[in-house]
Amino acid sequence: MGRSLRARVTNNVYMIGGFAAIAGIMFGFDIGSNSGVIGTTQYREYFDNPSDLLQGGINGALSAGCFVGALFAGFPADRYSRKFTLIAASILFVIGSVFQAAANGVPLLCVGRVLNGLSVGVTSMVVPLYQSEIAPKEIRGRIVAVQQWSITWGIMISFWIQYGAQFTDSTAAFRIPWGVQAVPAIVLLSGMWAFPHSPRWLADKGRMDEAIQVLAEIHGEGDVHHPRVQMEIQEIEAVIKFDKEQASHRYADIFKPQYTYRAFLGIVLQIWQQLTGMNIIMFYVVLLFEQAGVGDSQESTLVSSGINYVVNVVMTVPAILWVDKWGRRNTMIFGALAMSMFLWVVGGLMSQGEWYIAENGKWMMNIEDKNKSKGMVACVYLFVASFACTWGPLGWIYPAEIFPLRIRAIAVSLSTSANWLFNWILNFVVPMLMQRIRFGLYMLFAGFNFLMAVHVFIAYPETKGYTVSSQHAMWTLEEMDIVFEQNPRKKVDRAFVEAELARRTGLDHKEGSIEKTENIV
Repeated sequence: MGRSLRARVTNNVYMIGGFAAIAGIMFGFDIGSNSGVIGTTQYREYFDNPSDLLQGGINGALSAGCFVGALFAGFPADRYSRKFTLIAASILFVIGSVFQAAANGVPLLCVGRVLNGLSVGVTSMVVPLYQSEIAPKEIRGRIVAVQQWSITWGIMISFWIQYGAQFTDSTAAFRIPWGVQAVPAIVLLSGMWAFPHSPRWLADKGRMDEAIQVLAEIHGEGDVHHPRVQMEIQEIEAVIKFDKEQASHRYADIFKPQYTYRAFLGIVLQIWQQLTGMNIIMFYVVLLFEQAGVGDSQESTLVSSGINYVVNVVMTVPAILWVDKWGRRNTMIFGALAMSMFLWVVGGLMSQGEWYIAENGKWMMNIEDKNKSKGMVACVYLFVASFACTWGPLGWIYPAEIFPLRIRAIAVSLSTSANWLFNWILNFVVPMLMQRIRFGLYMLFAGFNFLMAVHVFIAYPETKGYTVSSQHAMWTLEEMDIVFEQNPRKKVDRAFVEAELARRTGLDHKEGSIEKTENIV
């Protein structure tokens, strides 16, 4: 009760998760600024009207860096901590943003985007990992969902910054948005020092006293003797001891039979998130609306595109508030089916337009019936809304909570790198596909969304937990290992999980042994 204001702020679980999520704003800033910049006259003239292939390469430079960053982020996250890895990635992002803002040609621009990508790849893997290990089980999904919300805020804010900058009749039209990207990275770099390490990382490194203190601060009002703190630290310590006695502690463990299924779920889920088509809409919505003849000027097209980003921000809020009540599995199935339906309509309406080759040699479309044009725009907005409250946050939540501590970092790293690999592929080919198959592109992604709904229904277990007691609605990260050792595609009895965890750790985990936590939720 006597803790200082600073301690209350830096040890509040919402503040910790929210501040770490500033890394998402960094990624969002890049998407929002670049998606608008590529549609401006200043950008096209300065970089000599990049071809579809070159533009795909410029956009894909970020995703290529993200793939490498995410793939190798597991080692520093385990070795040097989640916290210090985020700080190092922030420094890298500042350097990359400076390079982009100072670009005198495509080569330096791509170098800056690769550096930013390396940073985003690291943070996109480490932030959900850090958040999931800090958060109480009851609100784990909510805290990790803030990462996606911060991405949407970054996209929206930077897009409107870019919208204002386009009215400058100089290269500042794109240098200002690219330079402003460094601001959230500087904030994260400066402030992250004040926040705690992951208690599970500290415990895994044998720094148990520090782990207890962190848990006391974030879950027990500073009281190390708080029942919840004592139960949680004993559970973590006992599970780590069990792991070290019964299993190895190598990254190669991820290829063992009991973990390959989980690795498959995490990797494919991240691939599916890309194949929803959402990031393509985010990157190329300006080109989409331009191709479809939405708006009668560059400014009106950009405004229509900007509304897209506002929808993305607003519709992520329901997921933050209720994802821990909705569960993971049904939310993903519903979201995939809704996105599939709206993309089918977008493709169908675009197929009704009159296609022609413009003076710049690119396919453009004219829809005489403006109601069809408005319907297409509305379905794009509804598609974005469907993604924002389902697959947007779930793509980060699910992989971060299904692996045991000893391989969690490398497993999440592999899952996230798969996301960025497909992001790079799509960014590279989509500008060409927009010209070659035109409206068929949206029907292709509609098909992907339907397939992912089927796949989730068949293969993905619910990780929210099963119980009628609200304070025990979630599995802890330690219990999740036992859940997956059973048949995870069927309902797993909580009493069995508690008994098995008690057998392994020697602790009593019966319901009611930990104080209720409504004050946290």
